[in-house]
Amino acid sequence: MRLTTRGRYAVTAMLDLALHGDAGPVTLAEISRRQDISLSYLEQLFAKLRKQGLVCSTRGPGGGYNLCGGAAEVPVADIIRAVDESVDATSCNGRKNCQNHQRCLTHDLWADLSRQIDAFLSGISLGDLLERRQVREVSQRQDEVFVKLSAETREAAAGQEPVAAAALRGSASSRS
Repeated sequence: MRLTTRGRYAVTAMLDLALHGDAGPVTLAEISRRQDISLSYLEQLFAKLRKQGLVCSTRGPGGGYNLCGGAAEVPVADIIRAVDESVDATSCNGRKNCQNHQRCLTHDLWADLSRQIDAFLSGISLGDLLERRQVREVSQRQDEVFVKLSAETREAAAGQEPVAAAALRGSASSRS
């Protein structure tokens, strides 16, 4: 049993969207930069999330994605299922053909565990995660890095030396 990258990235991206969606639509490029997830991978995930009605898209300038409903109404389990992921602890994916096309000795144990995991993830919403202090702290740190990198990108595009590089160069020359 393993929750794959697809499921983890989908939950991470949806939490990022919930954290930043109050200011309007969030672009996948912003989520990509903050969470270090490939833009093309996010596009694939969000196509599935949109198809399941978890996110709504806005086209054009200022466009992007928002949650279709409130964060409190989006269980983590629904996000995982929306991207065709399952958290199944059985070796047969619940088909009861684990050993020589029949149920194995421990099938029911692993099936019970799968139900417990599903119940746990169904009982946690994006809204619950938003209330966690640690989530807010990590998000704030990511936002600070994102703002700094965005400023450096704009400076580089304008032909200016990034502030961080200038500061490092300045501190190195003061030691000489």
